[in-house]
Amino acid sequence: MNRRVIIFTIIAMTFALIGLMGIQIYWIQSASAIKEANFRRSVNEAMVKVVQKVERMERNKALLINQYENMLNFNRHLPYDSVLTISDLDSLIRLQLNIRGVDTRYEFCIYKPELQEFLMERSPNFRKELIEKGNAFILFQADIYTSPEYLLIYFPREKQFLLTELWGMLLISIILIIVIVYSFMYTIATIFRQKRLSEMKNDFINNMTHEFKTPISTISLACEALSDKELRGSAEFLDSYLSMIQEENKRLAGMAEKILQTAVIDKGQLKMNREIIDLHEIIIDVIKNLRIQVEIKDGEITRRLKATKPKIEGDKVHVTNLVYNLLDNANKYSPKRPMIRISTENAGNGIVMTIEDNGIGISKTEQKKIFDKLYRVPTGNIHEVRGFGLGLSYVKAIVEEHHGKISIESEANKGSKFKVFLPFVIKE
Repeated sequence: MNRRVIIFTIIAMTFALIGLMGIQIYWIQSASAIKEANFRRSVNEAMVKVVQKVERMERNKALLINQYENMLNFNRHLPYDSVLTISDLDSLIRLQLNIRGVDTRYEFCIYKPELQEFLMERSPNFRKELIEKGNAFILFQADIYTSPEYLLIYFPREKQFLLTELWGMLLISIILIIVIVYSFMYTIATIFRQKRLSEMKNDFINNMTHEFKTPISTISLACEALSDKELRGSAEFLDSYLSMIQEENKRLAGMAEKILQTAVIDKGQLKMNREIIDLHEIIIDVIKNLRIQVEIKDGEITRRLKATKPKIEGDKVHVTNLVYNLLDNANKYSPKRPMIRISTENAGNGIVMTIEDNGIGISKTEQKKIFDKLYRVPTGNIHEVRGFGLGLSYVKAIVEEHHGKISIESEANKGSKFKVFLPFVIKE
């Protein structure tokens, strides 16, 4: 995919996501404002009813004690404690609030601002909040000869109550936003992953073409030489070219087999021939095969096989390939005098194999990708390192098939250390 198209797509999706989230937040704010307005209206309606009820109770009480006529003449009302108790007022408020669906904690008092006096109060702990944040409702408005008194009510958990009223909408909105963000991130990650896979595929095709072209060219030249009647008479000549063809043919078969093995692993069709194998014997055999290639570069392979129990359950062919790939990589990525160390030790219910080298190392960023199929670590100016990028992905797949673990410790230009744990028995 074209880089500009990717950038344009990301920008377009980002603006679309921001727009959707903005609309969602706007609707949440609108709903919250409506809920708050409804709450205020319900509280006002409830408290107006409470004030009317208190005034009615006061009139009824005055009639009982023959004071109503005097109160009309002098616009006075009876003391509150002679009309109702704190408990009575609390019950009135609770009833009216519940009728209107307001079911949350509240505090109230009757306050006279002129004297800064609390005539009645539910709790003295909320005096400041009641005065500064409470809703005020005047009592006995007809009493024009005394300073006004107010019934104050305050809701300590008003915000929480309004949120619980909106929890359904908030939950749905949060889920939708999470889904949108996740989908956006997943889409972006998929685009970049597909782009990277496309680049890796092209590199793989180029590498494969180069790798196959070399032995094919060698075989082709050998066949041309063998077809020359003048040179065909020499037995030494025939043996040399036949041996060359045979070696190049083996090389082609090995590369083809590696590609086929990877395809089989990807399909989940890998079949293992389980048997009891000696890991030390496999390591020694692999070292024999690779020693010449290491010594050509004036390098050395040393081994410290300290595991007292080297036998494990596994597939001998695949475990051999596993060891070979790790040692071969250690040699290939150590451009000068490779010093490769391989060691074993028993740990828990299995054996740990460690392979160290003094090669170019792998940065922390690259370490996250080295086990990906087709991925090859950039080697800077070292262009002679060949491969398909299948070795370590194959190694990891084999380790996991044996229910083991593989890890790496490395720094750029400071070598690498691979640790492979293989259990004694493969548990189902």
